[in-house]
Amino acid sequence: MKNCILAFIFAASCGRLLAHPAADTSIIRTDTIKKGKLTLTFINQSATLSPVTKQRLIDAFFKVYPEEMKEYNKKSLREVTFIIDTSYKGVAATGHGVVHYNPEWFVKHPEDIDVVTHEVMHIVQNYGDKGGPGWLTEGIADYVRNQFGINNGPANWTLPAFKPTQSYTNAYRVTARFLVWLEKNKKKDIVKKLDKHMREGTYKPELWVEYTGSTVEALWQEYSQNPAI
Repeated sequence: MKNCILAFIFAASCGRLLAHPAADTSIIRTDTIKKGKLTLTFINQSATLSPVTKQRLIDAFFKVYPEEMKEYNKKSLREVTFIIDTSYKGVAATGHGVVHYNPEWFVKHPEDIDVVTHEVMHIVQNYGDKGGPGWLTEGIADYVRNQFGINNGPANWTLPAFKPTQSYTNAYRVTARFLVWLEKNKKKDIVKKLDKHMREGTYKPELWVEYTGSTVEALWQEYSQNPAI
């Protein structure tokens, strides 16, 4: 779900979409949905995506994206594009306001609607190339999925129990759980503070000491000894 180089290019002169060569243009459908100040362009290349799943993805966007913007970055993009991308073989990837989703993921995991919650948080993050460590980027995105997710239970998505083999650099849900523990036990709003630093390009390892009095390594050691959240 990490950021990727876009497989689609918008033509600047007329706003049309140039399809990836692997796409079957005969089944591509584009819908533009506007609600308030937000616009979602939904491009579907897949014949396997059910109309119900499509609507749930759209509904999730308009539910969670405004909440994420309000909490973390009110200046986030107002125009976002979803592409149900038959050429993409991961789960999802985000870059420059465009989210690519693998349609086969939703065939196999129809309840995993909060992939949207994770991916659009990357748009809110907008860290660029100098934001900070990737493990923290993905950890914050899953922290926010845990915070704002609308269907995590039915999708069987949870923060994992602590294991001694884990590290704070594992990213995603492992790091997200560590962040939950930090919020509860060390520094309220530390996630918002780190997120802001990452977006402004001012992240540095010393921030952990500044905000908590301990290095991230020492915090993880303390967490490992009493990881209850």
